[in-house]
Amino acid sequence: MHPRITIAGVGTVAPQGMGNKRYIEALLAGESGIKAITHFDVNGLSVKIAGFVKDFEPTKYLDEHTLKHVGRVVPMSIAASKEAFAEAGIDPEKLTLEERRRFAVVLGSGGGAMEFVERQYDLWYKGAVKKASVYVVPSGTMGNMASEVSMVFGLRGPSHVITTGCTSSSDALGYAMMLLRDNRADRVLVGGADCTVTRGMMEGLCLMGILASKYAAEPARASRPFDGHRDGFVLSEGAWMMILERDGKKAIAEMAGHGGTCDAHHRVRMAEDGVEPARSMQLACEDAGIRPDQIDAVWLHGTGTQLNDRIETKAVKLALGDRARKIPMTAIKSMIGHPQGACGSAAAVGAILAMQAGAIPPTINLENPDPDCDLDYTPLRAKDCSARIVLVSTLGFGSKNAAIIIKKA
Repeated sequence: MHPRITIAGVGTVAPQGMGNKRYIEALLAGESGIKAITHFDVNGLSVKIAGFVKDFEPTKYLDEHTLKHVGRVVPMSIAASKEAFAEAGIDPEKLTLEERRRFAVVLGSGGGAMEFVERQYDLWYKGAVKKASVYVVPSGTMGNMASEVSMVFGLRGPSHVITTGCTSSSDALGYAMMLLRDNRADRVLVGGADCTVTRGMMEGLCLMGILASKYAAEPARASRPFDGHRDGFVLSEGAWMMILERDGKKAIAEMAGHGGTCDAHHRVRMAEDGVEPARSMQLACEDAGIRPDQIDAVWLHGTGTQLNDRIETKAVKLALGDRARKIPMTAIKSMIGHPQGACGSAAAVGAILAMQAGAIPPTINLENPDPDCDLDYTPLRAKDCSARIVLVSTLGFGSKNAAIIIKKA
């Protein structure tokens, strides 16, 4: 029998703005955070829109000198973590040494320090190497993300980064649960952060031809999961963090189950049968000790690519059976875009806030139903939903799949 893993607090930095309140209000209002890119030169790019946090001020979280030596993903992770601590009622400065040693940090990220590395290469190519950070090597690696967060809050437990593509933060949540269940930590600061809206990343994704381009002149309409006119995803950024505890006194929700699988099929394409993503959902249910027919709502990966949406629909049907046609679902990437490895925690935090609000956000831009995508995706407008058990689905490059189960407190 597993111990109960509770969620004491959550924190948000999203394309629509800062904080949990802003996030859930935007989601329930169907407000898009996708806009024209303005923070770097987009000349020559075939796609020039993204979901980025326009009002984020890194200097509120780290001083100017430190910011030269870390990626944007670091202050963003810190910002979301500070809100999670505040909501949990935990002051990191008042923790004892033993409490700090039993407090882990687990971050999920697909791109990690990519933005920082691009900055350093830019200096190199411009012949300005002397302006590069002396910490280019440690700060340019994935693992140091968690270390930076651990240092800011003085947390001395395990400090790890999980990087499994788009399933990164879902897998980070699963890993955090294992640490708590195995009594290797008492608390875990866990979630996802990705800040890869960069020139280099956009060039690569444009080369692959998987970014949404039909509605370039109307950024808010570009991300169209499950819509018949969808033509790709919209790259985005953000950070969503939470504090997990083993049988914690304060519980806004419960992290109940995790399941992970791999199609072992292709570096970017999903297998057509949908069997392995369905199995990840079933494994998450088993881990949570629930039946698929007990799930009240599903937060889908829903990127807006033709292949992803069709196969994910098939997988949900395989996993949930008749229940799949009877419950509401949502694809919030229609509003926030695709924050890569942070998308699982973006959905998890959203699901927790939505359960508190008694509602489920819409899948906006779902105006032309695709016959192959025939479930209830909550099109266009939010609706009341008294969900108590929610499934979050994530699918990633390398044919990875991960699902988590969250219960209302």
